[in-house]
Amino acid sequence: MHGRLKVKTSEEQAEAKRLEREQKLKLYQSATQTVFQKRQAGELDESVLELTSQILGANPDFATLWNCRREVLQQLEAQKSPEELAALVKTELGFLESCLRVNPKSYGTWHHRCWLLGRLPEPNWARELELCARFLEVDERNFHCWDYRRFVAAQAPVPPAEELAFTDSLITRNFSNYSSWHYRSCLLPQLHPQPDSGPQGRLPEDVLLKELELVQNAFFTDPNDQSAWFYHRWLLGRADPQDALRCLHVSRDEACLTVSFSRPVLVGSGTETLLLIVDKSPLAVEWRTPDGRTRPSHVWLCDLPAASLNDQLPQHTFRVIWTAGDAQKECVLLKGRQEGWCRDSATDEQLFRCELSVEKSTVLQSELESCKELQELEPENKWCLLTIILLMRALDPLLYEKETLQYFQTLKAVDPMRAAYLDDLRSKFLLENSVLKMEYAEVRVLHLGHKDLTVLCHLEQLLLVTHLDLSHNRLRALPPALAALRCLEVLQANDNAIESLDGVTSLPRLQELSLCNNRLRQSTLLQPLASCPRLALLHLQGNPLCQAVGTSEHLAELLPSVNSILT
Repeated sequence: MHGRLKVKTSEEQAEAKRLEREQKLKLYQSATQTVFQKRQAGELDESVLELTSQILGANPDFATLWNCRREVLQQLEAQKSPEELAALVKTELGFLESCLRVNPKSYGTWHHRCWLLGRLPEPNWARELELCARFLEVDERNFHCWDYRRFVAAQAPVPPAEELAFTDSLITRNFSNYSSWHYRSCLLPQLHPQPDSGPQGRLPEDVLLKELELVQNAFFTDPNDQSAWFYHRWLLGRADPQDALRCLHVSRDEACLTVSFSRPVLVGSGTETLLLIVDKSPLAVEWRTPDGRTRPSHVWLCDLPAASLNDQLPQHTFRVIWTAGDAQKECVLLKGRQEGWCRDSATDEQLFRCELSVEKSTVLQSELESCKELQELEPENKWCLLTIILLMRALDPLLYEKETLQYFQTLKAVDPMRAAYLDDLRSKFLLENSVLKMEYAEVRVLHLGHKDLTVLCHLEQLLLVTHLDLSHNRLRALPPALAALRCLEVLQANDNAIESLDGVTSLPRLQELSLCNNRLRQSTLLQPLASCPRLALLHLQGNPLCQAVGTSEHLAELLPSVNSILT
């Protein structure tokens, strides 16, 4: 190689090397066995430190031996004088550095160093920062060292501004540094906390624009490095809409009140508290999710007592206050009406994104044009194609809808391994656009057929929909989230690939369900339909289960509450 002749190893040399390896292995196994014997006998003394040093010095990833050293050090803490203990710790820190030179990405070594420093009364954090800087000089992408640096910076404590400057220096030297970009995403919210936002919330616009400029320079410098593209995607997500109650619905028939949120919440967790006030009086209720699962959900509902639905009164006023989101919504149920609701405008374009200022819109528009130019130079750069799609979504999802779909086709051809993910993302965006196109907030019929959908998202936005057409798509299931459609009466899902019906469980108003030409193979898959109290008409033509003899009779026994089952 490189002009050098390869010297053949003689049989004697090969045998000598084999014997040397065997000798090392015997010493390794003997030392390990001795350590385990002494540990089992409770002989945790300095000889164990010496033995484990011999082994860990060659193989720092032997996690059990690091545990042994910690047990020994804990015992020696009570036996040594302060001076002796300080000398022991100094020796241990030096040993750890030697192990890190053997393997700078050893989980056990970095963890042991954290443990050791955490037990010292006055650690030298400045020295630890210097140690991190030295190892990051060798490999600026050593995420083990970055994790340790974050630990040190938190303990020191180092001001976030200084750490951000440190990331500046490393990113400037090499843009391909995912850990450094990630660290920035942790530091910026600390440096610029927003009163109405969480720890990972919005950034001030001037900071956001500056970061967008920095990251744009990065992915133009090295378009194929994914770290800068990931950070850019994080920046685009730093403008999430504010917390809000999207819709409030009350039903006299079901004696139920339903509320939908702008994000999944866990009501009753202590932080997400909902207060219900009926006719100016607080009402204690039990909140639950539509699918019965105790987990964060966009939609929560509660049962209402008969007194709050008295039809002898002119009206009832229902107000829900979301204390964590500092939001509330009110609706009125009039005498003689079976339901009442109040919801945000479905045509509000800020429903799935944050309102853009002139400055930010200008910057994003410029980035979009730059990415399109880069894509012409790098036609198979998947990160560039995905960023173009996300920028168009951030700017104007409806204006760029047709162009977005074309870019999805190109991206799937470039990145076929992620075709399923891209199909799901495309479906999500199409559903968002369909919601935005609803002419009025009171629109209750929605056609989503022939859109090549593979997944259903944002179903919490369809709380008031009574008729939903999902025919001629590529759906494989009606998911549990479908239970959020509390007003749904007619559901058409013909010509899909549906194999599961979990989502139809307890849809209180479902009257007609059409599932022709799907992949329902066993009649037991229809069992969830038994919990739909009003289901009267079921279309099953073209499913494999219809090929069985006596299917109609069997299904009639399985679903006695359904008036008509067409197979």
